[in-house]
Amino acid sequence: MKLPLLTSAAFALTAGSAFAADLRIDIEIPRVQAAEYHLPYVAVWLETPDQSAVGTLQVWYDVAKRNNEGQNWLAEMRTWWRKTGRTLTLPADGVSGATRAPGRHTLTFRADNSVLRNLPAGQYTIAVEAAREAGGREVVRVPFQWGGGATAASGQGATELGAISVAVTG
Repeated sequence: MKLPLLTSAAFALTAGSAFAADLRIDIEIPRVQAAEYHLPYVAVWLETPDQSAVGTLQVWYDVAKRNNEGQNWLAEMRTWWRKTGRTLTLPADGVSGATRAPGRHTLTFRADNSVLRNLPAGQYTIAVEAAREAGGREVVRVPFQWGGGATAASGQGATELGAISVAVTG
């Protein structure tokens, strides 16, 4: 008689922690007026307050180029590349993706994501870097609180990135 109660309690605890929080990141890529415009490569990663990299959440680059030649230009996102990019094996399932056109793009990561899965509660920063061939490069950092409930924060780019917002839900 006690076994079903223990099983139910264990299931309830497991189910509750699996849906503890989602991380939503909205990234705006502005339309840049230029004679030669190329879609930007973009990297999104998580940092501690001292700017140590925790892990890469997303990388947008030209994944369709023959022989993975699009990877040759990832080092142009210099900040991400030096912190964590050069150690990442690409293409990475769930991390790599094609470049995206100007506009607003929403990324959602569940708490069981490989970067977030064992992340202790505390202060963190989402870093977003964009680099464009024949264009510029820019990094925007948005500090936020992980764990302890819902929270939201935002930042603003000046050239290659627009508004960046981060929300923790659940």
